[in-house]
Amino acid sequence: MAGEKILIVDDDPQIRMTLSDRLRANDYRIVQAGNGIQGLESVKNENPDLMLLDLQMPEMDGMEMLRHVVKNFPELLVIILTAHGSIEQAVEAMKLGAFDFLPKPCKPDHILLLVQRALERKGLQEENRYLRDEIEDQYRMIVGESGEMKKVMEMAQQVAKRKTTLLIGGESGTGKQLLARAIYSMSDRKNKPFIQVNCTTLSEQLLESDLFGHEKGAFTGAVRQKKGRFELADRGTIFLDEIGDLSPTIQAKLLHVLEYGEFQRVGGVDTLKADIRIIAASNKNLEKEVEEERFREDLFYRLNVVTLRLPPLRERPEDIPILAEHFLKKHALATQKNIGAIAPEAMAILKSYSWPGNIRELENAIERAVVLASGNELKPEFLPPLTERRSEEEIAIGIPLEEAQLKFKKQFIAKTLRFSNNSQTKAAELLKIQRTYLSRLIKELEIKG
Repeated sequence: MAGEKILIVDDDPQIRMTLSDRLRANDYRIVQAGNGIQGLESVKNENPDLMLLDLQMPEMDGMEMLRHVVKNFPELLVIILTAHGSIEQAVEAMKLGAFDFLPKPCKPDHILLLVQRALERKGLQEENRYLRDEIEDQYRMIVGESGEMKKVMEMAQQVAKRKTTLLIGGESGTGKQLLARAIYSMSDRKNKPFIQVNCTTLSEQLLESDLFGHEKGAFTGAVRQKKGRFELADRGTIFLDEIGDLSPTIQAKLLHVLEYGEFQRVGGVDTLKADIRIIAASNKNLEKEVEEERFREDLFYRLNVVTLRLPPLRERPEDIPILAEHFLKKHALATQKNIGAIAPEAMAILKSYSWPGNIRELENAIERAVVLASGNELKPEFLPPLTERRSEEEIAIGIPLEEAQLKFKKQFIAKTLRFSNNSQTKAAELLKIQRTYLSRLIKELEIKG
C-alpha cells in the first residue's frame, strides 16, 4: 500500500532527510519531528499510520515517548530506529509494544519491507476491528431492551459453549440468522467454519448434493467429486435455515447425521464422519407440521433439544425505537446524509404499526425514508404508507356482533399498548379508562404484553 502517513522522530536531520526521501519516493506521506516532545505533538495533530522512532534523543528520549504512545495511542504502530550497540534497548522497546526495530544506517530495501509489513499489520487490525463492530451491530439488532429478548439472549449465552443442537423459531424477519451467528460467535467453535444453508432455495437433488456432497458420475452434471456442507463444517457449526421445508428423503438423512454424526456423499459408498454443531431454524410451527405428518416426529425431537423463540416485533414495541435509530445511523452513513434523529411524530407512527414483516420490514422502511429525506431529521412524510395487513384476527362479515365487538376491543387495546410501550398507565390515559379496569380487560381478553 502507499499514501499512508509516516512520522519520523529523530534528532539527526540527515537521517530524517534520508528516510523521508526513500519513503516519499514510494508515495508515502512524511511528517518529521526532532525530539520526543515534538513527536508527541505530531502524533496528536497529524494522526500518523506509522512512526519511526529513534531511542537516543534530547529532552525526551525514545523510550519515554514510546511509553506515552503505548498508553495513549495504542493503535499506532512503532518501528524503533537503533544505532549499533543499542540492540538490547530495541528489544526492551519491543517488549513495551514496538512493532520491530531498524538498525542504522538503514538499507533502502530493508526500510521499505519493514514499513510494508507494519502497515499490513495495521490493515489487519483495522479489519478485525471492523468485523467486531459488525458483530456488535448484529447484537444490537437482536437484543433490544424488551424482557422477552433479554430472556432469549440469556438462554443463548447459557447454551452457546455446548454442542447442544438448537432450534430457533420465529416469524420471517425476526432475526433467526443473526441469533444463530451470535450463538456461534459466543461458542468454542467461533474460530471454525460457520456454514449456512437455506433449505428452500434448491431442489431436493441439488440440496442433497449441497449438504452431503457427491461423487463423480453420481448424476448428470456431476463431473467431479464435491464435498458437501456437512463435510466443510467439520469441527464447526452448520445453520439450517427454514428446516421445515426439507423433503422426507433429506429429513431421514439429516436424522442419521444427528444420531450418528456420519453420512455418505450422493453416489458414494464410504461413510464419512464430521464433528458438527447443528443450529436449525424455521418460521413454521414444527409441532403442527409433525401432527399433519409433513415433518418427521423423531427428527423434530432430535432438533428440539433446546428451543429459542424470537418474538415478533409487535410483541416487543419497546425495541422499535432502538432498532429504528440503529437503521437510521446505518443508512444515513451509507447514503452520506446528515440525518441525526427521527421526529417524534414519525417515531409514533413506527411504534403504532404491527410490523408483519418484523425487523426486515422496519429496516426497509427506514432505508426508504433516509433515501427520500431532506434536512437533518426523519419526518413522517418520508415514511412509506404503513397500513395494517389482513390477519387472522381481522373481523369478518358473518360473525355475531358480540364476538366482533370483543375482537375489536382486543385489537384496539393491544394497539394502544404497543403505542404506549406496554405502559398500562399511559394506555389507560389514552383510552380514557381506569388503569385497574384496563388491567382486568387485558386478563379477560388474554392480551399478550
